[in-house]
Amino acid sequence: MNLGAYRPVLADRDTRNALLLGFLIRVPMWAGAVILTLHVVTSLGRSYGEAGLVTAASTVAVAVSGPWRGRLLDRIGLRRTVGPSLVVQVVCWSVAPWVGYLPLVAFAALAGLFVVPTFSILRQVIIRSVPSEQRRTALSLDSSATELSFMAGPAIGVWLATSWQTGWALLVCELTSVAAGFVLWLVNPPLTSGSADASPERGPHDEQGEGARGEAVAAPTVPAGERAPRSVRGLVTVPVAAVLLAAACSTLVLSGTDVSIVAALRSFGATGSIGWVLALWGAGSLVGGLVYGAWHRSLSVFWLLGGLAATTAPVALALGVPSFAVLITVSGFLCAPTITATVEQLSRLVPERFRGEMMGWHGSAMTAGSAVGAPVAGFAIDHGGWPWGFAVVSGLGVLIAATGWLASRRGGRVAASRTAPGPGAAPAAPPVGVAPTDSERGLPAASMGD
Repeated sequence: MNLGAYRPVLADRDTRNALLLGFLIRVPMWAGAVILTLHVVTSLGRSYGEAGLVTAASTVAVAVSGPWRGRLLDRIGLRRTVGPSLVVQVVCWSVAPWVGYLPLVAFAALAGLFVVPTFSILRQVIIRSVPSEQRRTALSLDSSATELSFMAGPAIGVWLATSWQTGWALLVCELTSVAAGFVLWLVNPPLTSGSADASPERGPHDEQGEGARGEAVAAPTVPAGERAPRSVRGLVTVPVAAVLLAAACSTLVLSGTDVSIVAALRSFGATGSIGWVLALWGAGSLVGGLVYGAWHRSLSVFWLLGGLAATTAPVALALGVPSFAVLITVSGFLCAPTITATVEQLSRLVPERFRGEMMGWHGSAMTAGSAVGAPVAGFAIDHGGWPWGFAVVSGLGVLIAATGWLASRRGGRVAASRTAPGPGAAPAAPPVGVAPTDSERGLPAASMGD
């Protein structure tokens, strides 16, 4: 482990700005989500189930918009994508706090459909700003900053909602998020390494792809008698789909754990401990992300997912709040590394000119996992008690991780048996979930890039 690896990453101005902007944008985003629920329950006098429907409408809209907004980033650039979103967000959240329940559902869905794709934008900026060998470290910092914002945002949201009228708290929080998005529009950071601005132009080499510094890179060839990997629009190949499945499963485990934490602490009669226990869970993820970023090599997506799921299962054995707090902190250790690994691996599997759309698909996969994990854990808790919430999502995570790992191993053996490279032949691609080394790319470390 080399903590000095963070020094050159933080020395880059674009990376520092992206990390700071990410934190400033995400804090009001998390706070707004909490305030929205409290607004429906307290100010509108509705049930928690109805509050959940508002959140669900917004979540589904965000999931649908992810690939679409990402494709716009690839095609027309940051400003032309974000500008209309800012207008829609201002209109929606200026009106939504003062309307009834059904109009609020509609405004929340519309705002979700035109959400500013901040996660996609900032991760593209970070990937573009650092050399390939520093990518994992930079993305780990982004994951750690996300954990910090997650620890701060809900607490600020609860404080605002209890100090002010929820309508005003919702208005201030959402417009603060829009203001942070406007700063992103104003800064207009470049998203790709092959262009000087954030609006990529298609050149004569687009069909082949671009290298780290904009040079043309020949499209990969397929040996005679071999079939190219099946794909959707040349983008979602089988390896990419496997990583997206791992991303979805990671949030399935995390959202199921979230619900199970609340159920467990209510069972212990310690509802007041929910806030600081969730903070411990986030702190474990924060430490894990920093350790992974300083680690000497990348790890398989499926190994990390399996570890995340396996360390979640022992939480079901807790006998009280103290042991529960210790076990949940340990289970958080692999949260940020797993998500970081999915982003890093996708950035290596997908050409740069499609990266915005792929980050959108990644966000949609994680949103879908979250949407599945919570009800699955809830069903298990209703029928077997809170320990079964942890056990079920852990079992699903281990199963999917093992299946993905075995499939990647089998794919590697099949590829090795079918290809017999001669002198000067290109080296075989690494299995899914394992980042290629410098030697596998056939390039010295000094020339590495995306």
